[in-house]
Amino acid sequence: MKTDKWIKPYILRHRWLFALAILLGALTVLFGGSLMFSSGFLISKSATRPESILMVYVPIVGVRAFGIGRAAIGYAERLTNHQFILKIVSAMRLRLYKIVEPQAVFLRSKFRTGDILGALADDIEHLQDFYLKTLLPAIVSLAVYTVVILFAGAFSIQFAIVLAILCGLLVFAGPIVSFLYMRVKNGEMKRLRNVLYSDSADAVFGLGDWLFSGREEEFIRRHEQRQADLLELEKQRQSFVDWRDLLQHGILGFTVVATVYWASGAAEEGEIPATLIAAFSLAMLSLLESFLPLSTAAGDVTIYSDSVRRLEGMESGSVHKWSKDEEEAAYKASQAEIELKEVSFAYEDGESVISNFSLNVRQGEKIAILGPSGSGKSTLLKLIHGQLLPTKGEVLLNGRRTGEIVGEIPHWIAVLNQKAYLFNTSVMNNIRLGNEGASDEEVFEAANKVGLHDMLTGLPDGYRTGMSEAGRRFSGGERQRISLARILLQKTPVVIMDEPTVGLDPITENKLLADIFQALEGKTMIWVTHHLAGMERMDRILFMDDGEVTLDGTHEELLRESERYRRLYEMDRPV
Repeated sequence: MKTDKWIKPYILRHRWLFALAILLGALTVLFGGSLMFSSGFLISKSATRPESILMVYVPIVGVRAFGIGRAAIGYAERLTNHQFILKIVSAMRLRLYKIVEPQAVFLRSKFRTGDILGALADDIEHLQDFYLKTLLPAIVSLAVYTVVILFAGAFSIQFAIVLAILCGLLVFAGPIVSFLYMRVKNGEMKRLRNVLYSDSADAVFGLGDWLFSGREEEFIRRHEQRQADLLELEKQRQSFVDWRDLLQHGILGFTVVATVYWASGAAEEGEIPATLIAAFSLAMLSLLESFLPLSTAAGDVTIYSDSVRRLEGMESGSVHKWSKDEEEAAYKASQAEIELKEVSFAYEDGESVISNFSLNVRQGEKIAILGPSGSGKSTLLKLIHGQLLPTKGEVLLNGRRTGEIVGEIPHWIAVLNQKAYLFNTSVMNNIRLGNEGASDEEVFEAANKVGLHDMLTGLPDGYRTGMSEAGRRFSGGERQRISLARILLQKTPVVIMDEPTVGLDPITENKLLADIFQALEGKTMIWVTHHLAGMERMDRILFMDDGEVTLDGTHEELLRESERYRRLYEMDRPV
């Protein structure tokens, strides 16, 4: 498993806490073994009916000391472990946010939905478990294993060798076998679980399509079959765990019996007092139990490896870097110049979308970009907005590459989409999303500019009227006006419009366009559309086809010089 980015740096950063957690963990186990050793010796010594209680005073004190010490050190160990883990997890979550946040607008185009959900829901938790359930216990067990073998070697080299082999089955052989088996099973389960994640997400997003096509039963059957396959894998995995645990407990029991056999022989030969037979046996039982979780932890290493691999993949795939300066940018931009220099863009499959596109947009200029579906219009907007990086050429905002200042772009550019999302809260709150610090008067002013104020004040609850989910309470034109008011509060010098009038009737469309042009007076407008209503208001019109500009000019110039444009305008001109 790679540890250079998501494991080792955090250990080095908190190395003293890490070392303290290991020390306390080892002491907790050793104090537990010492408690059982003292208890066994006390029981055996008491069975000899000593003449005075003073003869067993030392083991009594030992039982008390080790009992209290084990509880106290165990509590301190838990506190230290959780302090160590919480520091690491908080840093990891912040790091994950810094990876995901700059890519938020195009995450789904780069990563599978299952991978995104897995990273956000599971991966950091898996790394937390790696520290708590694998790394720390493994190091503690190795330390205890070493102490046990050295302690046994002080009494008998031969017994120490036998003990090293038997304990080695629990410390080394069991974890290795578990890792090899679980690597296959966990891989199969993870792949199937990711498919379920993706299918569930796609089903939610395409719920209407499933219902309208009448194929919902097909989806349910397929989903249930995959759930059954996952359950079968889990049963196989659990069966292996049960047999493995049974074998490990058998090894533990055999080791304790071997300890009793050796201690009895040593006592018979006078090498150790007979009162130590029970002491050694009980201590061995306690110490060996600390080795049992290692196999389970080793079996989960593949889960942690997948989590690290996915997180590193998301991090390496991030071309936008988060910075505190972008997060804290509080200025209000007033002027913006956009320049595209011989820009080309192609997706990973090699399909070219835009070829050698150049454009210079000055502040206050109004540009319309026309073209059929698939001509590259939406891709061009994403390039300007910094959501995509060109495969060739440069996209500059005030002389700076958009891909390098993605966190600042919302201060410069606002976007009015076909269907801007409206939340199930009041109209006031939805408009104020453009600027959470805006006063009520500023919200009223923005609504008035887009022709909403009189309508809203005429409602019983006024601006406190609920929108319903996705703004369904209002008509399409009213929803777009609310979205436009939200954009006005952003006070950006550039507004990108991605077909905001789609689905509206011609009369509503004309009224909305008139309000848009009036409200955005003085701002730079880049308007992507399929048809030509309102083109006479634009300073420049570009017609794109297959990623290239085939027509370029003002409305009057194109009417005069292009037969194709004249025909399109006559067919598309609203009544």
